[in-house]
Amino acid sequence: MKKIFTYIMLAAVVTALTCCGGKKDDEESKSSSAPREKKEKYKDIYKGEYDKSKTFIVISKKDLLLTVYAPVKGDTVPVAQFPVCLSLNKGQKQKPGDMRTPESEPGEPFVIDAIKPAKDWTHDFGDGRGAILAYGDWFLRLKTPGHSGIGIHGSTNNDNSVPGRASEGCIRLHDPDIITLKEQYARVGMPVIIKQEDQGLKSFEKK
Repeated sequence: MKKIFTYIMLAAVVTALTCCGGKKDDEESKSSSAPREKKEKYKDIYKGEYDKSKTFIVISKKDLLLTVYAPVKGDTVPVAQFPVCLSLNKGQKQKPGDMRTPESEPGEPFVIDAIKPAKDWTHDFGDGRGAILAYGDWFLRLKTPGHSGIGIHGSTNNDNSVPGRASEGCIRLHDPDIITLKEQYARVGMPVIIKQEDQGLKSFEKK
């Protein structure tokens, strides 16, 4: 009888350990899948022909998305879409260091005024890591009246922040995505609309 009781207890312990192990595996699986979901790369939406000299960018703070648009046969169509990381703090940028991404005024888009190689650029985020590589291969500098140093760039050493809210004001893309954006879509003089925090779809985005 004592032996039977011992076997029952052992079986219960093994079952409990197996269940705990299974639960832990599930949690690890969920936690390991989360970064993969966050690392979704850009979507190549439109396969047809379009005039690249007339494309423009719309950045949605609400949806954490950068979308490239192009006029096609009297319509405006989305060409490609990228997940982004924007500023830690919400709202319109007021001053340097306020950790906000500037928003363009209606009818007055920002523009890309320079495309700079940034693979060797470093930045100290003040988080104890010191000066680290932080910009990916390219920095697409934006002309944002009243503010300087704002651009679209990669996320070297900060990849898990995309998509999300963590930057000091710039727009971060995954490192492979900034290369794609630069090589396939971006150009100096390209208009960039950054919508207000809770602004919904513009008329051409609803089509």
